[in-house]
Formats: sequence, structure tokens, C-alpha cells
Amino acid sequence: MDQRKTIAVFGSGLTSRYKRHLCRALNIAAEEFDVNLVYINSYGKLRSITSVAEDQESQFLDFIDLDQFDGIIFDGEGYNIEGMAERVERKLRTAKCPVISISSHIDGFYNIEFDDAGGLREMVEHLIDHHHFTRIAFMSGFLSHPDAQTRLAEFRSVMKDHGFPEDGVGMFEGDFWYNKGVEAAHFFLSLPERPEAIVCANDYMAISLINALRQQGIKVPDDIAVTGYDGTPEGKEFLPHLSSVTRERMDIAHKAIKLLVDLADNGNIDEHDLHVSPKPIYSQSCGCEPLEYQHVLETVDRVHEEKRMLSTAVYESESAMIKLNKVDSVRKMEAVFAEDSVNFGEYSSFFMMVHVDSAGKPAYDSDFTGPSGRFVPVIWIDKNKEYTKSPHSFNTQSLIPRSGSDKCHVYYIMVVHHAETIYGYTVVEMKGKDIFNEFHNVWIHNLSMTLNALHQNDQIGKLITKLEGLSITDGLTGMLNRRGFDDKSRSVISRFSEKHSICCMVIDMDGLKRINDEFGHHEGDRAIRALADIVQRACDAGEVSGRTGGDEFYVFAPDYSEKRLNRFLDHLKKYTDEYNEANKRGYKLDFSCGTYMTEADAFGRIEEYLKIADGRMYEQKMTKPGRRH
Repeated sequence: MDQRKTIAVFGSGLTSRYKRHLCRALNIAAEEFDVNLVYINSYGKLRSITSVAEDQESQFLDFIDLDQFDGIIFDGEGYNIEGMAERVERKLRTAKCPVISISSHIDGFYNIEFDDAGGLREMVEHLIDHHHFTRIAFMSGFLSHPDAQTRLAEFRSVMKDHGFPEDGVGMFEGDFWYNKGVEAAHFFLSLPERPEAIVCANDYMAISLINALRQQGIKVPDDIAVTGYDGTPEGKEFLPHLSSVTRERMDIAHKAIKLLVDLADNGNIDEHDLHVSPKPIYSQSCGCEPLEYQHVLETVDRVHEEKRMLSTAVYESESAMIKLNKVDSVRKMEAVFAEDSVNFGEYSSFFMMVHVDSAGKPAYDSDFTGPSGRFVPVIWIDKNKEYTKSPHSFNTQSLIPRSGSDKCHVYYIMVVHHAETIYGYTVVEMKGKDIFNEFHNVWIHNLSMTLNALHQNDQIGKLITKLEGLSITDGLTGMLNRRGFDDKSRSVISRFSEKHSICCMVIDMDGLKRINDEFGHHEGDRAIRALADIVQRACDAGEVSGRTGGDEFYVFAPDYSEKRLNRFLDHLKKYTDEYNEANKRGYKLDFSCGTYMTEADAFGRIEEYLKIADGRMYEQKMTKPGRRH
């Protein structure tokens, strides 16, 4: 990377509509201050594979060297997996550069403090002072969440200050999501005093509640006013538009990056915490603005357009999945991605790095032993030709390829894992200020499954090779068995384009029965292995050898001569004598050998030549004293 300051952003679920606007604000601020941004994005909650995703994503933290960053922004909101935010926080506490928390106060970090309580107070007092509501209820998030505790405490404080019961006419514990709307509507409509207004601790619960009230025939805001919190895009587009409190993401982003730049330039500063004030949005759901039907039509048109785009993106994902299922190499995987990765937004570069072990084997190789701290690129798409592929591997000190361009860059990093295996990570640089959409995550999952399939196929291929080796290998000696000898010798002779001088030999051990009878079959096996080693040592000129049964060995020698044959036989005798001189077991190793030299072409019948050599071997054996077999 270039010499600009580089700031890392650690967050989770950045493709959610709520987080996308935060990313855009940070990207705009990064360009203003001329710094690079590197997002380390976690998937978030993945339902049935949550525990697996948690383990792999937290392990990936170990491969990130924080020394490559000049500052770090930590957004701890959105880590839905229990304990994950704490793991990231522990990692960031090891950083030598300054760390800013932008979503909750963390001792030891710099903090962007958002006045949650002040924003909620403004909204409740607006309902009391402007609309003159006296029967107000509250829908909280799950009460173990710090934001829920802050907002509920402030609601109670405001109600008490105005002489109302602390919980108003009723308090319902929600989930900060869309799942509790029906249950909440039933609760509020069953209260002894029906609320005039319901304050929700975030926009998502407010939307869910309004939908549930609508099903009960309750009009918002005519019958009951409903307000949200956080100022989400969904709340601004929902009908009626939500009265809410925006978190002023642009202000947060600007202050966070400016603080990190100032710290990098000037060292420590006295003020550890910066404050961001909320901005209330008084809109249609509390009755401050009328419904605008032209805007309704525009919203409907936009929703239909997004639906069409979503359908197209789904079809493109299905097509890409089918293509990825067919690939048998990472090179083909790169080709599929380059051609079909069109549904998550315009990007200028995309890289996928995989772990390699100390021997350089990639993580999808079945012989991979474990991460070495180095990564190699298996997908390298550089549309603007800004990056150099040298070095050919990357390490924990530098996860990003080096760019030759003169602009600031924004990168998004995500871990690539499948089940219990971390394969590596991806780096993508988008063309505009916006982050990719959710289909990028779908691509990452599909790529990880493809790597897993390549891994399994490699395992299967090597197992097949091993089994094939076992089927043609003699278990006692490790030499070719009869099938292996036949296959290999036939393969050699079939490649002859003209006649060649060849030699076939049959070698048979002498005296094996005596060794078995006097010293046991275990010693007989030892003697067979010894003769097998001698035969293989003598085969140093392209000969094919094998144990074809019992104590008998075959040798096929292509492109042979009498000189080579005599050399081979001399080596057999020499190695046998050396063995016997060292052998103290009470017997001598001996053998008989029959040979047959001839001219042969690709149609030569090796089995006929071996029959002749076998007969000559037998004649030699019969001339030996005692004719031991």
C-alpha cells in the first residue's frame, strides 16, 4: 500500500441497510482526510452455523497484524454472536495505534459518545409538549442490551419529571428487530388505558408494531402515534414515515477519522471522548407531517424496481452457483467469478488469498499441514491494473496488495471459511462510496464451498491414487506385483515406434523352503525382502521389475544390450555377496536367473519372452547342488 495513513474499521454485518450508511459516511470522511480505510467485516449471525462462524471468524483475528494500521475504529454494535464483540475488543487492546469506539463506551479506548438519552428525551417531550399526549407507552429492546437500558432509563426519567408513571401506561420488552410486533400490539391494545402514543427504542420495532396495529384496524397516527429511534433508511421510506432520532452518522464518521489523523500527526491529546448530538425527525408517524401521496407512488415505484433488481441478482447467483459446482481448479474458479460477479455492485478489484503451510501447500490441498502466516492469491482481479502481484505471497504484516495509484483506497476484508476450515480471506475495493450488497456475502460462501469441494476432490483423488498403488504393489516388498509389472512393461513396449533390443529376466530364490523350515516363515519373508531390495538396486538403467509370486521376480529391460545385461548380473551377484557377508542368521541368500534377449516392437508379447526366460532359469536351477527350491 502507499504512504498514506491507513485506518482499520472493525465491524459486523456491514451490508445491513443501517450499517451501509455508516460505511458511506466513513468513506466520504476518509476521502476528505486523504486516508486509506480497511474494513474487517464479520458476517454476523448465521443461524444454524453460528457457532462455526464464530470460531472461524475469531480465529482469523489472530492473523491480523495491527501494526500495519495508523488508527482503528471499532463498531461493536451488530456482533450478534455471544462473546464475539469481546473477542474483537481484546484483540484491539493489543494495538499500538489509537482505537476509537463509535457505538459504546469502552474504557481505555477513545470514544465517540452519542447522546442516546438526550435524543430519547427530546422525542418524549415532543409528544408531551407539542402533541399534549398523556397516555404514553414504551417498547424497549431486550433489556440486557446497554442501549435498551439507557433508553428505558431515560424514558422513565422524562415521564417522572412530567408527573407521569415511570413506565407510562405500560412497558413491553421487544427484541430490537421485527419479531415482536404482533405480541407488542396485543399487549398495548389490552392495557386498561389505551396509549395515545408508543415510543419504540428503535425503528425496526416501530415498523413491526405499526404493521401489527394496522392489522387490528388501528390507524397510525390517527388512533395511536408511534415513534422510533436511530433514523434508519427503512424508517424514512416506511409509510407512514417514522418520527425518529437520527444518530448523525456523518458527524460520527468525520469526528472519528479526524481524531485518528490528529493523533497520528500530533501524538496524544487531552480529550479522550468526543460527543455527537442526536437530531430528532418529526414526521408522519407522530402526526407532524401529512402523508404525501406523490411520495407514496415514488416509494412504491422504487420498491418495485428494487424487487426487479433483487430477482435478477438471485438468477445471477443461481447461475454462478451452478458454474462453481463444475469447476475443478482455482484457475477456473477465478474465471467464473470474473465473468459472473456482477450482482453485488461495481468493484474495481477483488482478491482472494488462501493460507499456505511451511511447504507452500495451499489450504485446499489435502496435504496442507497448518497455517504458516503466509497467504497466496488464487483470485486476482485488477480491473484498472493498479496492483502488482509481487510479492507472490502475503503475510500477516500486510494483508493488502500494494497499489501503484495515487488515490486513497477503501478495502473490505472478509474471512473465507467452510465448516471448521479457514481457507483465507477476500479483499474487495468498490468503485463508489457505497459498500457491496448482501450478494457479496453469498459469493464468499459459494467460493468457500468451492474450495471445500476442491479440497475433498483432492483428498479423493489422492486416496484413489493410493488405492491404485496398493492394487499394483506387492505388500511384502513394495515392488510391483504381477498386475503392476504387466501394466507397466506393456505401457513401455506399446510406445515403441520401431524395433528395440530388449531383455526379459526371471529370477527365483534358491533354498526358500529350507529357510522357512529351519528358521521360520518370518525369516523366509525377510529373505524375500532382501532379494527384492537387491533386484531393485540392480535395476538402475530403466528396467521394470516386480515380484510376481512367492520367491519369483520378473525384470523387463527396454533398449538393452549384452553389456548392460552382464552389468546387471554382476550387480546382482555383488549385492548378494555383500548381503551374505553381513548376514549372521545361519543361511546364505542365493538365486537362479534366466534371461532372454530379443528384438521387439510395439506388438511384442512380453509373456512369451518371459516363458523362455523362465525355462532358462529352471535349467540353471537344476544344475545347482542339492537342487534346493
